[in-house]
Amino acid sequence: MKHRNSHFAVGYWSRLRQGRPTPDQADIDPKALKRVLPFVFLLDARADGSFVFRLAGTTLCERYGTELRGKNFMSQWDEESRARLGVLLRQSLVSTTPLCLTSVGATEDCRMIEIETVLMPISFGSGQAERFLGLAQVLTDVSPLYGRSISFERLVASSLVREDEDISTTELPPPPSPPAYETWQKHPRAPHLRLVVSRDVDTAAASEPLHLDPQESLRKIFEMCTVTGLQPAVPIRT
Repeated sequence: MKHRNSHFAVGYWSRLRQGRPTPDQADIDPKALKRVLPFVFLLDARADGSFVFRLAGTTLCERYGTELRGKNFMSQWDEESRARLGVLLRQSLVSTTPLCLTSVGATEDCRMIEIETVLMPISFGSGQAERFLGLAQVLTDVSPLYGRSISFERLVASSLVREDEDISTTELPPPPSPPAYETWQKHPRAPHLRLVVSRDVDTAAASEPLHLDPQESLRKIFEMCTVTGLQPAVPIRT
C-alpha cells in the first residue's frame, strides 16, 4: 500500500476485529473515520455474485460523476479487470483478508490518474463476511479530474494485506514502474503490514499476485481513445 490513509483504514479495521475474523458493520464509528469519510464506501456482496454500493462518500461520487449508491462496483471497469476482480473479491471474503487494488482511471477525454483502493471484509449481524468497508484514494495529481469524472478504470495490480509480520523485515516485490504522465506520490510504509497472496484458492487466476504492466494498461486506454476519435490529454510512452 502506498497511501497513508490506506494504512490508517486497514489498521482501524484490524483493531475493530478484537480477535474475530472480521468486525461487524455496527462496530464502525464514522467519527473515527472522519478524515477519510469522503473517500469511504460500503459494498454489499450479493447472492448473484455482484458487488453493489450501499453507500459512498461525496468525493467518490463526484469523481465518478454520479451517485454510487445502488450501482454495481464493476460497472466502470474494463472486461478483463471485471473478470479478475470477481475472483479477488470472493477470495478476500473467504479468507477474511483486506484487498489492495491499484488501478488507472481515465476520463472521457483520456486524462488519467492512478487510484489505490483497499477493501476490508466486514460482517452484518451474521458473523460471516458479506460486505466490504472500502477506501479509494487518488495517488497522483487530481487536476485531470477538475470539471471531469472517471468513466473508465483498469486494474494494474492487486495484493491481499496481512498483518502477521513486520514490513521492515519482509521482502516485497518492486512497485510497478511509474507512468510517464505523472510522478507517483510516495508515502511512508506503516509497520506490521505486508502484501501477500493466499495460496488456498484453487482458482488458477487467483494463484499469483496481479502485477500488470502499467505502460501496457495505458497503451490499451490510448487505443480506446484512438478508436473513439479522442486524443489523450497527457503524453503516453509507447
